Amino acid sequence: MASVARFRNVVLDCPDPHALAAFYAAVAGGTPRPEDDDWVVLQVPDGPRIAFQRAEGHTPPEWPRADRNGQQLHLDFDAGPTWADLDAAHERVLALGARPLDLEDRETKDYQVYADPAGHPFCLCRIDEGS
Repeated sequence: MASVARFRNVVLDCPDPHALAAFYAAVAGGTPRPEDDDWVVLQVPDGPRIAFQRAEGHTPPEWPRADRNGQQLHLDFDAGPTWADLDAAHERVLALGARPLDLEDRETKDYQVYADPAGHPFCLCRIDEGS
């Protein structure tokens, strides 16, 4: 089937697009490209474009909620194949300003959930491509 349009960006609303773009550049790589004070684009190497848009009065989603102000999307990041890799990534994202949301149950889950500095949920995932 022919597409209607070409995918362009994932866009995150936030109070400070420059700061949030810098956070995600440190997590995923790339260089933030400000288009103006209210819009910054990050091209993730070998990945998507993430854009950051200033939203005055931004209210971060509440995680986990389904009734009101729940998460509408989240970003997944491959932290590597081992728990040691994920633990190292955990320390780095905390140092960058992330906040843990769900670090429980390593027995059944291969991911941990965090909030970025603007409150959007994202996951660090243990991805073993060999299994």
